[in-house]
Amino acid sequence: MSRSDFDTYKLGDWDLQSGEKIADAHIAYKTFGDPKLPAIVYPSWFSGAISDNFWLIGEDKTLNPNRYFIIITALFGNGESSSPSNTLAPGPFPKCSFYDNVRAQYELVTKHLGITHLYAVLGWSMGAAQTFQWITQYPDFVDVAIPFCGSAKTSLHNQVFLEGVKSSLIAVKESPSAGVGQLGIKLDCTDSKTWTASQKETGLKAMGRVYAGWGFSQAFYRHKLYETALGYKGLEDFMQGFWEKWACSKDPANLLVMLDTWENGDVSTQEPYNGDFEKAMGSIKAKTLVLPGKTDLYFPPEDSEYEVKCMQPGVGKLDVIPSIWGHWAGGPGDSKEDVKWLDQQLADFFAEHTAGQVSGLAEKIKEAL
Repeated sequence: MSRSDFDTYKLGDWDLQSGEKIADAHIAYKTFGDPKLPAIVYPSWFSGAISDNFWLIGEDKTLNPNRYFIIITALFGNGESSSPSNTLAPGPFPKCSFYDNVRAQYELVTKHLGITHLYAVLGWSMGAAQTFQWITQYPDFVDVAIPFCGSAKTSLHNQVFLEGVKSSLIAVKESPSAGVGQLGIKLDCTDSKTWTASQKETGLKAMGRVYAGWGFSQAFYRHKLYETALGYKGLEDFMQGFWEKWACSKDPANLLVMLDTWENGDVSTQEPYNGDFEKAMGSIKAKTLVLPGKTDLYFPPEDSEYEVKCMQPGVGKLDVIPSIWGHWAGGPGDSKEDVKWLDQQLADFFAEHTAGQVSGLAEKIKEAL
Protein backbone atom coordinates (compact mmCIF):
# COMPACT_ATOMS: atom_id res chain seq x y z
CA MET A 1 0.00 0.00 0.00
CA SER A 2 1.38 3.39 -1.00
CA ARG A 3 1.78 5.72 1.96
CA SER A 4 1.22 8.88 -0.09
CA ASP A 5 -1.71 7.64 -2.18
CA PHE A 6 -5.06 9.11 -1.14
CA ASP A 7 -8.06 10.86 -2.65
CA THR A 8 -9.69 14.19 -1.83
CA TYR A 9 -13.30 15.31 -1.93
CA LYS A 10 -14.16 18.98 -2.40
CA LEU A 11 -16.52 20.32 0.26
CA GLY A 12 -16.73 23.91 -0.98
CA ASP A 13 -16.79 26.71 1.60
CA TRP A 14 -17.28 24.73 4.81
CA ASP A 15 -19.20 26.40 7.63
CA LEU A 16 -17.90 25.60 11.11
CA GLN A 17 -19.42 25.50 14.60
CA SER A 18 -17.22 28.47 15.52
CA GLY A 19 -19.04 30.67 12.99
CA GLU A 20 -15.97 30.72 10.78
CA LYS A 21 -15.53 28.79 7.56
CA ILE A 22 -12.82 26.96 5.66
CA ALA A 23 -12.72 28.44 2.16
CA ASP A 24 -12.73 25.84 -0.63
CA ALA A 25 -12.38 23.02 1.90
CA HIS A 26 -11.55 19.41 1.12
CA ILE A 27 -11.39 16.16 3.02
CA ALA A 28 -8.73 13.56 2.30
CA TYR A 29 -9.54 9.85 2.43
CA LYS A 30 -8.54 6.41 1.26
CA THR A 31 -10.70 3.35 0.74
CA PHE A 32 -10.05 -0.39 0.83
CA GLY A 33 -12.37 -3.10 -0.46
CA ASP A 34 -15.57 -3.19 -2.50
CA PRO A 35 -18.14 -0.40 -1.90
CA LYS A 36 -20.86 -3.07 -1.87
CA LEU A 37 -19.43 -4.57 1.33
CA PRO A 38 -20.44 -3.36 4.84
CA ALA A 39 -18.85 0.06 5.29
CA ILE A 40 -16.49 1.08 8.10
CA VAL A 41 -15.16 4.58 8.80
CA TYR A 42 -11.72 4.63 10.45
CA PRO A 43 -10.66 8.27 11.19
CA SER A 44 -7.11 9.53 11.68
CA TRP A 45 -5.57 10.64 15.00
CA PHE A 46 -3.52 13.57 16.32
CA SER A 47 -0.71 14.26 13.83
CA GLY A 48 -1.49 11.03 11.99
CA ALA A 49 -1.48 10.75 8.21
CA ILE A 50 -3.91 8.44 6.43
CA SER A 51 -1.12 5.92 5.99
CA ASP A 52 -0.62 5.81 9.77
CA ASN A 53 -3.87 3.83 10.02
CA PHE A 54 -2.75 1.06 7.67
CA TRP A 55 -1.34 -1.10 10.48
CA LEU A 56 -4.79 -2.37 11.50
CA ILE A 57 -5.92 -3.26 7.97
CA GLY A 58 -5.08 -6.42 6.02
CA GLU A 59 -6.31 -9.77 4.79
CA ASP A 60 -4.87 -11.29 7.98
CA LYS A 61 -6.72 -8.75 10.17
CA THR A 62 -10.32 -8.25 11.26
CA LEU A 63 -10.39 -5.11 9.10
CA ASN A 64 -10.14 -7.28 6.01
CA PRO A 65 -10.80 -5.46 2.70
CA ASN A 66 -12.28 -8.70 1.38
CA ARG A 67 -15.03 -8.46 4.01
CA TYR A 68 -15.50 -4.72 4.56
CA PHE A 69 -15.39 -1.45 2.66
CA ILE A 70 -12.97 0.54 4.85
CA ILE A 71 -12.78 4.33 4.63
CA ILE A 72 -9.88 6.11 6.32
CA THR A 73 -10.67 9.82 6.78
CA ALA A 74 -8.19 12.59 7.64
CA LEU A 75 -8.73 15.30 10.24
CA PHE A 76 -8.78 18.95 9.28
CA GLY A 77 -5.25 20.10 10.11
CA ASN A 78 -3.47 16.80 9.46
CA GLY A 79 -1.81 18.17 6.30
CA GLU A 80 -3.91 16.06 3.90
CA SER A 81 -7.40 17.42 4.53
CA SER A 82 -7.67 21.23 4.61
CA SER A 83 -4.86 22.50 6.85
CA PRO A 84 -2.68 25.57 7.39
CA SER A 85 0.04 23.86 5.36
CA ASN A 86 -2.11 23.49 2.25
CA THR A 87 -4.39 26.54 2.52
CA LEU A 88 -3.55 29.78 0.75
CA ALA A 89 -6.07 31.96 2.62
CA PRO A 90 -4.38 34.68 4.71
CA GLY A 91 -4.69 34.83 8.48
CA PRO A 92 -5.02 32.12 11.11
CA PHE A 93 -6.67 28.84 10.16
CA PRO A 94 -10.32 28.61 11.31
CA LYS A 95 -11.23 26.88 14.56
CA CYS A 96 -12.42 23.30 13.86
CA SER A 97 -14.34 20.93 16.12
CA PHE A 98 -14.93 17.19 16.05
CA TYR A 99 -18.47 18.07 14.96
CA ASP A 100 -17.10 19.90 11.91
CA ASN A 101 -14.87 16.96 11.02
CA VAL A 102 -17.58 14.33 11.35
CA ARG A 103 -20.07 16.42 9.38
CA ALA A 104 -17.50 16.52 6.57
CA GLN A 105 -17.00 12.76 6.85
CA TYR A 106 -20.77 12.24 6.68
CA GLU A 107 -20.97 14.28 3.48
CA LEU A 108 -18.07 12.30 2.00
CA VAL A 109 -19.71 9.00 2.90
CA THR A 110 -23.25 9.85 1.78
CA LYS A 111 -22.92 12.30 -1.09
CA HIS A 112 -19.65 11.17 -2.64
CA LEU A 113 -19.40 7.46 -1.82
CA GLY A 114 -23.17 6.86 -1.91
CA ILE A 115 -23.34 4.99 1.40
CA THR A 116 -26.67 5.09 3.21
CA HIS A 117 -25.60 3.31 6.41
CA LEU A 118 -22.36 2.43 8.18
CA TYR A 119 -21.70 -0.91 9.75
CA ALA A 120 -19.00 0.48 12.04
CA VAL A 121 -16.89 3.43 13.08
CA LEU A 122 -13.70 2.87 15.04
CA GLY A 123 -10.48 4.67 15.88
CA TRP A 124 -7.57 5.34 18.20
CA SER A 125 -7.04 8.49 20.29
CA MET A 126 -8.53 11.43 18.34
CA GLY A 127 -9.96 8.71 16.11
CA ALA A 128 -11.81 7.43 19.18
CA ALA A 129 -13.15 10.94 19.85
CA GLN A 130 -14.45 11.06 16.27
CA THR A 131 -16.03 7.64 16.81
CA PHE A 132 -17.96 8.97 19.82
CA GLN A 133 -18.86 12.04 17.77
CA TRP A 134 -20.26 9.91 14.95
CA ILE A 135 -22.57 7.90 17.20
CA THR A 136 -23.95 10.97 18.99
CA GLN A 137 -24.15 13.20 15.91
CA TYR A 138 -25.69 10.54 13.65
CA PRO A 139 -27.07 7.97 16.12
CA ASP A 140 -29.21 6.14 13.55
CA PHE A 141 -26.48 5.87 10.93
CA VAL A 142 -24.02 3.46 12.62
CA ASP A 143 -24.47 -0.11 13.90
CA VAL A 144 -21.20 -0.71 15.77
CA ALA A 145 -18.63 1.61 17.35
CA ILE A 146 -15.23 0.77 18.82
CA PRO A 147 -13.32 3.74 20.27
CA PHE A 148 -9.95 2.75 21.72
CA CYS A 149 -7.68 4.88 23.93
CA GLY A 150 -9.81 7.99 23.55
CA SER A 151 -12.74 9.84 25.05
CA ALA A 152 -16.12 11.38 24.32
CA LYS A 153 -15.14 14.50 26.26
CA THR A 154 -11.64 15.82 26.79
CA SER A 155 -11.01 15.71 30.53
CA LEU A 156 -9.61 18.60 32.56
CA HIS A 157 -6.39 16.64 33.16
CA ASN A 158 -6.10 15.98 29.44
CA GLN A 159 -6.53 19.69 28.76
CA VAL A 160 -3.69 20.42 31.18
CA PHE A 161 -1.48 17.95 29.31
CA LEU A 162 -2.35 19.55 25.97
CA GLU A 163 -1.62 23.03 27.30
CA GLY A 164 1.90 21.81 28.15
CA VAL A 165 2.32 20.37 24.66
CA LYS A 166 1.01 23.54 23.02
CA SER A 167 3.06 25.90 25.19
CA SER A 168 6.29 24.01 24.55
CA LEU A 169 5.67 24.24 20.81
CA ILE A 170 4.91 27.97 20.66
CA ALA A 171 7.52 29.18 23.18
CA VAL A 172 9.89 29.80 20.24
CA LYS A 173 7.37 32.33 18.91
CA GLU A 174 7.83 34.26 22.16
CA SER A 175 4.14 33.91 22.85
CA PRO A 176 2.27 32.26 25.70
CA SER A 177 -0.72 30.02 25.13
CA ALA A 178 -3.87 31.85 24.12
CA GLY A 179 -5.51 29.91 26.97
CA VAL A 180 -7.24 26.60 27.61
CA GLY A 181 -9.48 25.80 24.67
CA GLN A 182 -8.12 28.66 22.56
CA LEU A 183 -6.40 28.22 19.24
CA GLY A 184 -2.65 28.36 19.62
CA ILE A 185 -0.70 31.58 19.77
CA LYS A 186 -1.82 34.61 21.79
CA LEU A 187 -0.30 37.15 19.41
CA ASP A 188 -2.53 38.70 16.73
CA CYS A 189 -1.01 36.43 14.19
CA THR A 190 -0.94 35.69 10.58
CA ASP A 191 2.48 34.79 12.00
CA SER A 192 1.00 31.58 13.43
CA LYS A 193 1.36 30.03 9.95
CA THR A 194 4.92 31.26 9.41
CA TRP A 195 7.76 29.43 11.13
CA THR A 196 11.47 29.74 10.41
CA ALA A 197 13.49 26.55 10.08
CA SER A 198 15.07 27.24 13.47
CA GLN A 199 11.71 27.86 15.14
CA LYS A 200 10.31 24.64 13.69
CA GLU A 201 13.24 22.52 14.83
CA THR A 202 13.45 23.98 18.33
CA GLY A 203 9.70 24.09 18.96
CA LEU A 204 8.96 20.64 17.55
CA LYS A 205 11.84 19.00 19.43
CA ALA A 206 10.62 20.57 22.67
CA MET A 207 7.10 19.36 21.99
CA GLY A 208 8.38 15.85 21.29
CA ARG A 209 10.20 15.72 24.63
CA VAL A 210 7.11 16.93 26.49
CA TYR A 211 5.02 14.31 24.74
CA ALA A 212 7.54 11.60 25.65
CA GLY A 213 6.44 11.69 29.28
CA TRP A 214 2.82 11.05 28.35
CA GLY A 215 2.71 8.71 25.36
CA PHE A 216 4.12 5.73 27.26
CA SER A 217 3.59 4.65 30.85
CA GLN A 218 5.92 4.71 33.84
CA ALA A 219 6.17 0.91 33.61
CA PHE A 220 7.17 1.13 29.94
CA TYR A 221 10.17 3.24 30.93
CA ARG A 222 10.88 1.26 34.09
CA HIS A 223 11.18 -1.94 32.05
CA LYS A 224 13.17 -0.11 29.35
CA LEU A 225 10.93 -1.33 26.55
CA TYR A 226 12.35 1.46 24.39
CA GLU A 227 15.50 -0.71 24.33
CA THR A 228 14.17 -4.28 24.43
CA ALA A 229 11.08 -3.81 22.25
CA LEU A 230 11.97 -0.82 20.05
CA GLY A 231 15.74 -1.29 19.75
CA TYR A 232 17.05 2.07 20.98
CA LYS A 233 20.47 2.18 22.66
CA GLY A 234 19.36 4.22 25.65
CA LEU A 235 16.98 6.88 26.86
CA GLU A 236 18.60 9.80 25.00
CA ASP A 237 18.73 7.74 21.80
CA PHE A 238 15.00 7.09 22.26
CA MET A 239 14.24 10.76 22.91
CA GLN A 240 16.03 11.80 19.76
CA GLY A 241 15.37 8.85 17.46
CA PHE A 242 11.72 8.32 18.34
CA TRP A 243 10.16 11.43 19.89
CA GLU A 244 12.12 14.25 18.25
CA LYS A 245 12.06 12.48 14.90
CA TRP A 246 8.27 12.06 15.13
CA ALA A 247 7.73 15.68 16.13
CA CYS A 248 10.08 17.14 13.51
CA SER A 249 8.20 15.36 10.73
CA LYS A 250 5.14 17.54 11.45
CA ASP A 251 4.04 21.06 10.60
CA PRO A 252 3.63 23.18 13.77
CA ALA A 253 0.69 25.21 12.48
CA ASN A 254 -1.12 21.99 11.56
CA LEU A 255 -0.47 20.58 15.03
CA LEU A 256 -1.98 23.67 16.67
CA VAL A 257 -5.24 23.19 14.75
CA MET A 258 -5.50 19.55 15.82
CA LEU A 259 -4.52 20.37 19.41
CA ASP A 260 -7.35 22.88 19.57
CA THR A 261 -9.85 20.37 18.16
CA TRP A 262 -8.74 17.80 20.72
CA GLU A 263 -8.69 20.20 23.68
CA ASN A 264 -12.30 21.24 23.00
CA GLY A 265 -13.64 17.73 22.41
CA ASP A 266 -17.10 17.19 23.90
CA VAL A 267 -19.93 15.26 22.21
CA SER A 268 -22.53 17.29 24.10
CA THR A 269 -21.63 20.59 22.37
CA GLN A 270 -24.22 20.06 19.66
CA GLU A 271 -27.99 19.96 19.26
CA PRO A 272 -30.04 18.52 20.88
CA TYR A 273 -27.77 17.98 23.89
CA ASN A 274 -26.70 21.57 24.57
CA GLY A 275 -23.96 20.67 27.02
CA ASP A 276 -25.74 17.73 28.69
CA PHE A 277 -23.06 15.04 28.47
CA GLU A 278 -25.18 12.30 30.04
CA LYS A 279 -27.98 13.00 27.58
CA ALA A 280 -25.55 12.79 24.67
CA MET A 281 -24.13 9.45 25.80
CA GLY A 282 -27.63 8.15 26.51
CA SER A 283 -28.61 8.87 22.91
CA ILE A 284 -26.15 6.33 21.53
CA LYS A 285 -27.80 3.43 19.70
CA ALA A 286 -24.76 1.78 18.11
CA LYS A 287 -23.45 -1.23 19.95
CA THR A 288 -20.30 0.26 21.45
CA LEU A 289 -17.13 -1.42 22.71
CA VAL A 290 -15.02 1.08 24.64
CA LEU A 291 -11.37 0.03 24.99
CA PRO A 292 -9.22 2.20 27.27
CA GLY A 293 -5.61 1.34 28.01
CA LYS A 294 -4.85 0.18 31.55
CA THR A 295 -1.81 2.48 31.79
CA ASP A 296 -2.90 5.29 29.45
CA LEU A 297 -1.89 8.50 31.23
CA TYR A 298 -4.46 10.77 29.62
CA PHE A 299 -7.39 8.48 28.76
CA PRO A 300 -7.67 6.45 31.99
CA PRO A 301 -10.16 3.57 32.31
CA GLU A 302 -12.13 5.49 34.96
CA ASP A 303 -13.27 8.01 32.35
CA SER A 304 -14.32 5.20 30.00
CA GLU A 305 -16.26 3.50 32.79
CA TYR A 306 -18.34 6.64 33.23
CA GLU A 307 -18.96 6.93 29.48
CA VAL A 308 -20.33 3.38 29.35
CA LYS A 309 -22.38 3.96 32.53
CA CYS A 310 -24.12 6.88 30.79
CA MET A 311 -25.20 4.71 27.86
CA GLN A 312 -28.52 2.89 27.76
CA PRO A 313 -28.51 -0.67 29.17
CA GLY A 314 -27.17 -3.16 26.67
CA VAL A 315 -25.57 -0.52 24.42
CA GLY A 316 -22.07 -0.06 25.84
CA LYS A 317 -19.42 -2.55 26.86
CA LEU A 318 -16.04 -1.87 28.47
CA ASP A 319 -12.84 -3.86 28.21
CA VAL A 320 -9.43 -2.61 29.31
CA ILE A 321 -6.29 -3.15 27.24
CA PRO A 322 -3.95 -5.06 29.63
CA SER A 323 -0.72 -3.37 28.60
CA ILE A 324 2.10 -1.27 30.03
CA TRP A 325 2.54 0.56 26.71
CA GLY A 326 0.39 3.46 27.95
CA HIS A 327 -1.44 5.37 25.21
CA TRP A 328 0.58 3.49 22.60
CA ALA A 329 -1.23 0.26 23.52
CA GLY A 330 -3.98 1.38 21.15
CA GLY A 331 -1.74 2.25 18.21
CA PRO A 332 -0.06 2.85 15.88
CA GLY A 333 1.10 -0.75 15.77
CA ASP A 334 4.44 -0.61 17.62
CA SER A 335 3.39 -3.11 20.30
CA LYS A 336 2.79 -6.36 18.42
CA GLU A 337 1.11 -8.11 21.35
CA ASP A 338 -1.30 -5.23 21.79
CA VAL A 339 -2.12 -5.28 18.07
CA LYS A 340 -3.04 -8.97 18.40
CA TRP A 341 -5.18 -8.27 21.47
CA LEU A 342 -6.99 -5.35 19.83
CA ASP A 343 -7.57 -7.23 16.59
CA GLN A 344 -9.11 -10.11 18.54
CA GLN A 345 -11.47 -7.72 20.35
CA LEU A 346 -12.58 -6.34 16.98
CA ALA A 347 -13.12 -9.86 15.66
CA ASP A 348 -15.14 -10.97 18.68
CA PHE A 349 -17.31 -7.83 18.76
CA PHE A 350 -17.96 -7.95 15.04
CA ALA A 351 -18.91 -11.63 15.34
CA GLU A 352 -21.30 -10.77 18.17
CA HIS A 353 -22.87 -7.95 16.17
CA THR A 354 -22.73 -8.96 12.53
CA ALA A 355 -23.57 -6.60 9.70
CA GLY A 356 -27.26 -6.53 8.90
CA GLN A 357 -28.40 -7.72 12.32
CA VAL A 358 -27.62 -4.70 14.47
CA SER A 359 -30.00 -2.24 12.83
CA GLY A 360 -33.00 -4.17 14.12
CA LEU A 361 -31.61 -3.98 17.65
CA ALA A 362 -31.11 -0.25 17.26
CA GLU A 363 -34.74 0.16 16.26
CA LYS A 364 -35.87 -1.70 19.36
CA ILE A 365 -33.73 0.57 21.52
CA LYS A 366 -35.17 3.60 19.74
CA GLU A 367 -38.71 2.41 20.46
CA ALA A 368 -37.86 1.87 24.13
CA LEU A 369 -36.47 5.40 24.62
